[in-house]
Formats: sequence, C-alpha cells, structure tokens
Amino acid sequence: MWRTIKDEKRMWRGVVRNLNKDKVSYYVDATITPILDINNEIVEYIALRNDITSLMNPRRQLQDAIFNAEHPLVVMLKIENYDNIENFFGKDMIEEIDKRFSKLILETVPSECHFDIVYSLDNGNYALTKDLKNCTKTIDEILANLKIFQQKVNSSKVDLGDIDYDISAILSISYTGNVYENTKLGIKELLASKQKFIVSNDLSENKYESARKNITTLTKVKKAIEDYRIISYFQPIVNNRTEEIEKYESLVRLVDENGDILAPFFFLDIAKEGQYYSDITGIVLRNSFNALKITAMNISINLSALDIEKASTREELYQLLEEYKEDAHRVVFELLEDENVHDMATIKEFITKVKSMGVKIAIDDFGAGYSNFERLLEYQPDILKIDGSLIKNIETSEYSLAVVKTIVTFAKSQNIQTIAEYAENKEIFEILKSLDIDYSQGYYFGKPVPL
Repeated sequence: MWRTIKDEKRMWRGVVRNLNKDKVSYYVDATITPILDINNEIVEYIALRNDITSLMNPRRQLQDAIFNAEHPLVVMLKIENYDNIENFFGKDMIEEIDKRFSKLILETVPSECHFDIVYSLDNGNYALTKDLKNCTKTIDEILANLKIFQQKVNSSKVDLGDIDYDISAILSISYTGNVYENTKLGIKELLASKQKFIVSNDLSENKYESARKNITTLTKVKKAIEDYRIISYFQPIVNNRTEEIEKYESLVRLVDENGDILAPFFFLDIAKEGQYYSDITGIVLRNSFNALKITAMNISINLSALDIEKASTREELYQLLEEYKEDAHRVVFELLEDENVHDMATIKEFITKVKSMGVKIAIDDFGAGYSNFERLLEYQPDILKIDGSLIKNIETSEYSLAVVKTIVTFAKSQNIQTIAEYAENKEIFEILKSLDIDYSQGYYFGKPVPL
C-alpha cells in the first residue's frame, strides 16, 4: 500500500485489517489517494473506507483473532448430524438455523472470557476465541463452565417458527500449541469416538509425530520391497479329531535392516496409505503359491476387499491358479471381513470363478467386527474361521461360549467347516473339541514360522 501511494504516488485500493480498542479485528475496503501539489509532491492523502467485516470469510477472521492473541483459547462446536439437517430442511432454513444457533451460543456462553463473536464456519462448525490474558478465571474454572455451557446448549431448542429443533453439539477446546488445528482435530476425534467433549491440546503435534513415524515406516516398507525382505510365515492348522496338521495359513512378515521380523500390525495398514499394499499382496501371493511345492498341506491366503476389487490383483490370482491348477484344490482364500466393500458384484463374481477352479472360500474372524450372517449368503463360504476374541475368552465367558455354540450349530446345518483361531492352551483346545469344531489354530500347536 505504502509503495503505491507514497513511492509511485498512485491510488491504492484493497482490504485492510485493523484492530479496535478491544484488540478485536475488523476489516475495511479502503481506497487511498495521494494529493499532489504542482511540483508533484504529496501534500496529503484522502481515504475512503467501508467496513466489510460481516462479509469477510469467518475462518480468516478467526485465524486473525488467534494470531493477535498472546495466549489464545479456541472453542469449536459442531452440530451433530448436520448432514441430516441440511438434507431435511434445505438451504434457506439452514441459514436461519445458522443465525439462531449463533445467537444461542452468545446468549449461553459463560461470561468469564467475554466471547463477543461467533465464527460460523462450514458444515455445522462454529468457533469462539479469546485471549486468556483477559480472562478472570483459571483454566480449570473455564473448562468447567464450558462443560456447563455445552449442557445448556444441548438442552436448548432452536425456534424455527412452526418447529422447535433440538440441537446437539460436540465441543473441542484448545489453549496450547496450534490451537486452531488442535480444535479441528478434536472435533474429528469426537466424531470417531462418539464422545461429546475434549480438551484437544497437542493433537496437531501428536498428528505431526504420527505422520513422521508413518513416513519412516513407509520408507522401511519401500526398502524391504526393493530388497526382497517381504516374506511369508506359515502357522499350522490342526484337525481337531486327529490332532494332525492339515493346513497352513500364510502370514506376511517384514524383515527390517537389522534382521528383526515385523508382524503386519506394524506396517500393513500404513503400506495401504503409501500405495505399497498391492506390491506386498503380490509378493505374498507368490510366496504362498510357491509353498504348494514344498508341502502337501492346504495353504490359506488372506484377501481383503481391496485386493479383490483391484483388477491387476485378480488377474495375478487367476494366472497363479492356472499355473498351479493341479494344486488349486489345496488353496483356501480367507476373505477378511471389513466395511470397505465398494463393489460386492465384483467380489461375488470372483468367488464364483475361483471356486470353479477348485479353490475353497473361508470367512476370517467370523463372529466379531463386521461379519454377519447376511454376508454368508453373499459369499457362500466353505469354511468359517471363528474370531479369536471369542475363543480366547471361552473358558471364562458364558457369552463367548454361547456365541461360538451358535456359530458351530449354524455351520453344521449348512455343511460349512469351522476353524477356531487363538487355541492357546490345552484347556481351550478341549473345549473346542467338545463343541465339535473341525480345526484349531493357535500357539498351542505352533507359532507362525518359515515353512
């Protein structure tokens, strides 16, 4: 601005942020013109200003207010089920809800910090901020009052004329570190955990540290793939009647540069984010099919919906089954139960095709998570692997025992074989046998090892 009006001696127009006497930001659309004398020297300036604070982006206003504070406190609220409200009421009514909820916040918020502006963000998010140096209460007192404030908000109704709408809001608070990012992450944390209130200090720092570790892990995965250090271990599966090994489950492992063996818990989910998951899947498939050459036992291979829905992985599987067609009847695909099924038609078509090639289908971790009897109708499995969380508690939990009995009874009626995971000791194994479960897998019979 000064370069334009003072050095270049031309008119300048733009938006300027100022602070009022209470250190609150306001914005003006300004036009400033230098007045020149006959010698082309500046005599004075004429400025026209129009307050446009109400037109400025609320997020920008909030961030400016945070920047100006010595010790900012940020409170972020989110209306729960906001998408449903939008779909039900429409745009015009949403604007009215927005105005009335902002008014409700100001009327209800505790007076200790003198919040005077509600920043209406997007998707049902609202924020308040103030410099803690201007607060008369301790942070513990402020937090206690904000919890009461939230309770009052959630017990209030927004008057919409013919309708009184019950508002429910979650609340995130931060007063250290990157307070804006912390409160946003706090809202995400509340939505994921189904909680209502969080002090979200340090969440952004924790996220940064987590991201740093993830990048380190991705680098480790990339190097392991390049150096052929993605390997397969195999855990025995025992026939409960003969107590002889009849199958092995193929399980992925990563050998790090120090020679330590890492289980998939430490790298597989992160590999999905870095797009290395398909590479790992390809290596595991080749390892698993190669195992058919050195054992007469069946080999179980874990497949996720992500694997099956990826066309290149399906084609690789079809090629391997063709290459090993004499042994295809010894292959079992264990379908991992998860919520990320996007194309059920493709998965069902895949199951039909591989079954025609001799492969057996198992549903992994049945009885917990996302598994259900409706999925049985879609997959038509040959085998159910009963989830380990049920088996490990079967000695002491009547609930686990009842669920396992129900699964076994159903499986028998449908001529589906059962495998119990997490058979860790003789006592559990004796219970599994008494329930007439067909197979057991667990440390009682053997840990995963190279075949």
